[in-house]
Amino acid sequence: MAKILVIDDERAIRNTLRDILEYEQYIVDEAENGIEGVKMAKETEYDVVLCDIKMPQMDGIEVLEQLQTFTTASVVMISGHGNIETAVDAIKKGAFDYIEKPLDLNRLLITLRNALDKTRLVQEAKILRKKVSQQYEMVGDSLALEEIRNMIDVVAPTDARVLIIGENGVGKELVARQIHEKSNRSAFPFIEVNCAAIPSELIESQLFGHEKGSFTSAIKQRKGDFELADGGSLFLDEIGDMSFSAQAKVLRALQENKITRVGGEKDISVNVRIIAATNKNIKEEIANKRFREDLYHRLSVIIINIPPLSQRIEDIPLLVDYFAQQLSESQGKTAPVFEQKAMEALKQWPWTGNIRELRNVVERLIILRPDIITAEDVKKYL
Repeated sequence: MAKILVIDDERAIRNTLRDILEYEQYIVDEAENGIEGVKMAKETEYDVVLCDIKMPQMDGIEVLEQLQTFTTASVVMISGHGNIETAVDAIKKGAFDYIEKPLDLNRLLITLRNALDKTRLVQEAKILRKKVSQQYEMVGDSLALEEIRNMIDVVAPTDARVLIIGENGVGKELVARQIHEKSNRSAFPFIEVNCAAIPSELIESQLFGHEKGSFTSAIKQRKGDFELADGGSLFLDEIGDMSFSAQAKVLRALQENKITRVGGEKDISVNVRIIAATNKNIKEEIANKRFREDLYHRLSVIIINIPPLSQRIEDIPLLVDYFAQQLSESQGKTAPVFEQKAMEALKQWPWTGNIRELRNVVERLIILRPDIITAEDVKKYL
């Protein structure tokens, strides 16, 4: 059953609300002032808070502001002394709704149901975000990984552009996502573009969008990834494979914070943090005239170099346990036990495909050998 906290300095109002809400099968707690209400909300997780505005010691708006800092409960303000300005102020500061006294029973119950729906959606979104963040968790305790984590913590709160360098499969996307999640832009989109997977003739439309009729298949206007990522982060993966003409447009977008759609003439302002990644030696690409040096200097305010898995083998046992648990749960199984010699055999493998290859091997092993995995199993199925 849903839990509701009623904060009101009038005992009669609290008693009336308790009778109504308990009849509707809600669990109800009461607080006679704002200070007590905030304390109770910190100790118990409520779904909805009904809060009076005019109260001694701490008024309802102050209570609302404090509740916003630590709870996902929807807050409905109630008052017999309110006006339009008070209602607007409460809504602006995060209240779900505002109800005047004397309370209309139907209005109260409808508002309460809607507030509960909103709370459930917020809580579900929070759970989903947690699952997504776990999916992109950086696993390992090697010195190299610890240095990368420290770099992320320092760089993420800034708007500095970051260039992530490393072989295929080392986890460049994980680092990019961690930078975004720990930044001030985390509430806004994280848009990923794989520059190697998009044909050179389409990359400009992908990044900057296009106007209707700008080319044969442009049957309607389309926003590009720069616009879609506005306020957030744009991750340009494998940027070393981007065409020279697209590089020039990206450089202009970084210099001016403006883009122009393909076939368009209007400048569109964008506020985007660029995080780029590549598995290529960009300085060699510059020397061979395949990458613009001025773009490189724009992108590489901060450079994060991720070493291959073969250079941090102490992370392998933790990665194996993490993948085994994750993959087994997704298949509804209990994670198998890796014998010590099996783990040693995994450490000795060169892992040219890095973490991506390790994950595939772990998945193969838990499918073919679901209980105990030996060194012989590892050698057989590597």
